[in-house]
Amino acid sequence: MSPIPRRSLLKAAAVAGAAAQFSWALGPKNAQAATGTEASGQDPVTLDWLEDGGLGAAPGTTVGVPWPKGAHDEDQTFALTTADGKDVPVQSWPIAYWPDGSLKWTAHAVGAGAGSGKLTLAPGAPAAPDRKVTVDERSGSIDISTGVVTARIGKSGSALVKSVRRGSTEIARNGRLVLIRQGELEDGDQGAEKYERFESHISGTEVEQDGPVRAVVRIDGEHRHGGRGWMPFSVRLYFYAGSESFRMVHTVTFDGKQEPGKASGDFVRGLGVRFTVPMRDEAYDRHIRIGGEGTGLLREAVKGVTGLRRDPGAAVQAAQFAGEKLPDPSTWDQRVTTRLRYIPEWGDYTLSQLSSDGFTLRKRTTKGHGWIGAGGGKRASGFGYVGGASGGLSFGLRDFWEKYPAQLDIRDARTDEAEVTLWLWSPEAQPMDLRFYHDGMGQDTYAEQLEGLNITYEDYEPGFGTPHGIARTSELLFWANESTPAPEKLADQVRAVRTLPQLAAPPKHLVKAGVFGGLFSEPDRSTAAKARIEDHLDFLFAYYKDQVEMRRWYGFWDYGDVMHSYDPARHQWRYDVGGYAWDNSELSPDIWLWMAYLRSGRADIFRFAETMTRHTGEVDVYHLGKWAGLGTRHGVQHYADSAKQQRIANTTYRRYYYFLTADERVGDLMHANVDSDETFLALDPLRKIRTEPYTPDRHALSIGFGTDWSGLVSAWLTEWERKGPKWEKAKARVLSTMETIAAQPNGFVQGSGLYDLDTGRFAIASEPVVSVSHLSAVFGLGELCAELIDLVDVPGFKDAYLDYCRYFNASKTEQAARYGSDFGSLILFQGHSRLDAYAAVRTGDEKLARRAWNKFYDSDGYKESAPWTTEKVSGPVTLVPGSEADWVYTNDTALYGLAAIENLALLGDRMP
Repeated sequence: MSPIPRRSLLKAAAVAGAAAQFSWALGPKNAQAATGTEASGQDPVTLDWLEDGGLGAAPGTTVGVPWPKGAHDEDQTFALTTADGKDVPVQSWPIAYWPDGSLKWTAHAVGAGAGSGKLTLAPGAPAAPDRKVTVDERSGSIDISTGVVTARIGKSGSALVKSVRRGSTEIARNGRLVLIRQGELEDGDQGAEKYERFESHISGTEVEQDGPVRAVVRIDGEHRHGGRGWMPFSVRLYFYAGSESFRMVHTVTFDGKQEPGKASGDFVRGLGVRFTVPMRDEAYDRHIRIGGEGTGLLREAVKGVTGLRRDPGAAVQAAQFAGEKLPDPSTWDQRVTTRLRYIPEWGDYTLSQLSSDGFTLRKRTTKGHGWIGAGGGKRASGFGYVGGASGGLSFGLRDFWEKYPAQLDIRDARTDEAEVTLWLWSPEAQPMDLRFYHDGMGQDTYAEQLEGLNITYEDYEPGFGTPHGIARTSELLFWANESTPAPEKLADQVRAVRTLPQLAAPPKHLVKAGVFGGLFSEPDRSTAAKARIEDHLDFLFAYYKDQVEMRRWYGFWDYGDVMHSYDPARHQWRYDVGGYAWDNSELSPDIWLWMAYLRSGRADIFRFAETMTRHTGEVDVYHLGKWAGLGTRHGVQHYADSAKQQRIANTTYRRYYYFLTADERVGDLMHANVDSDETFLALDPLRKIRTEPYTPDRHALSIGFGTDWSGLVSAWLTEWERKGPKWEKAKARVLSTMETIAAQPNGFVQGSGLYDLDTGRFAIASEPVVSVSHLSAVFGLGELCAELIDLVDVPGFKDAYLDYCRYFNASKTEQAARYGSDFGSLILFQGHSRLDAYAAVRTGDEKLARRAWNKFYDSDGYKESAPWTTEKVSGPVTLVPGSEADWVYTNDTALYGLAAIENLALLGDRMP
């Protein structure tokens, strides 16, 4: 691990004053938590597993832990122990710093031996693992050893993993990526399908960590066939000390061409990860294991000796079913032994999960012969094993049925080399058809497109509904077993695939650390009013969790998102109505979910938020092409709407998951946004509604202080906190834009400014303007400003933001008295009550505190008089039986959730 660089210092004089202002509203304990000043901040932290079972069969886990300002210097080391004082080897590194140079977030990796109980993290010297992870980099490959298995990683060619060995035994080789392209897609049975088969081609390999507990290697490249390369990939492999397994995080970016109305194009027929597995054992000692429902398994041998007309002996049958090496056939009943050659050898197996509700399993002896059904069920685990008594490979694809169509293939297990393919997109499914879903319906001009917006809420523009540049990340696990695992061990491996173990710091510590602006507190049911709000928060989360299942919000490109609006007339979410369909982070449900987790520590909320982060950061955002760095507004397809904006690519939505897990892929996404201010040259977000001529100018780009700037400053702040490669530029951008927003005649109320890409500053307007949108503060601006004000003392910025908070929910008379004119017709007052609460705490204004709760209870949004329950629905009203709350909309849910959580944290003791 490289030495930790020295942090630069920032002024933090405002923090102490802010702490005093917080105190009157929050009380001493909560005030200290919200400003990160409780006690010494150096108390040990108890880490626990999100779910029961501990590490189980997983290779290892990494957890992010926050610290109060000033608690630990940058060179602090940490030790980890079990409840009974046993040392647990841990590898630690910083992932964020406070402005004073002290540690803000640290990451901690543990491998085999972490156990299943609680662990205590404290300052101290870390224990070294008995079997360290080692990395040996050579000219053409990289050898990584966990002390149990050794993987040779490729630097060129097609093989990402050249070999996996356990001791002297090679368990797997030639791990590569595969892709099947179909160049034409016809409806019905017309046309002749032609396929091209692509394999991975490596362009670069980099060791990112080299032990002693955790090693990470990143491999980049593209899929190549003949002279064409496309579908770039970025794969990370994770190895932990003492583990017999490793984890793969696989990201692919779609850069093909699919045009609406055209049958020819780049249609993905199959996308997968493939390994070759040497088969050394006799056919009757070769074993197949394929996961079904739960921890259920198909347990067979390539040459089965059970169920025959002649019995080899009960002990032989039991041993084969258990996966044990059979005794010499000379010891069996000779009526079986002399006829072994007549028993079929089953070399090929396929499990296909083509929907979220059903899988089929079939097998055959070899290519060219017919398949027979081997079973089926509803939801397969995505787990498999092939090998024998001398060793074998277990493998699994996370979220297998949730991200259908998926498939597992085992081929040629009867030969010397079996082949395993984990299909992220099953070749038995319909090809990946990402063409835009309608023909434009005559919306050729901006005026016509605005009319379309007024009926379907979709912002259409020809050529904008393109998937070119969207991405998807998948997670896979592999085990190099010294022999066929016992059923109990296989079940543990299945569980690791289904739910990857995760350590977590408790909510009490997260609150105490004062991170994320101090805007959350632990659930509190001490009064009837607080209990009602907690009940409502629980209801809303439970309802969305239920709707994911009832409405089947699953699929490779869809899983992780939720719908925007409900259609009571159809008893259905508006999945097919323009801007009312997929939500794409509209009004920040991502933040609502993460705040809900931070305060509660609930595993089900964490997992829901995790899947949303994986989705919204990959699928709803462009990662290459002219719109790289922009996201797409809510729509029928995740990329359909023509509004390509910063507010969806917002780094704020990724920060929570990154800091809680140190996930490198999410770190990539955040770093990629550092230069996304350049996107304003490529596309004007206000092009359809401008009334005056405007041509993007590098030195005078029109950028809003709300949805635009909040996305930009989030990326800059994160890069600065992480001290990423561009942190100095990012820091300068944070400070210069805060300074020049504060200097505007009307501060945030000015609405927007002309931004210079080279200086990172807004030009100071000569005249005051009142330009306030109901959307400005609901895409993370409030949460970011709370963090910025706590971190950095920029003269005038806090006052400018507090003024915005004070006057958004004020009367028009009050607005006009302050700014010369009112803010016009605004909405979303309930959601903005959290701005009232924040300003009340910062200024000590009792009137604002009262108004915060008044707006929360008595304005738009959800009211206490709402039903706060669901109604049962079934056929013939709905497609499947379930429940509905036809008054619930995701905009209102996100706003209510965030206002409730933040108001309780800031003004929980001043409720009416």
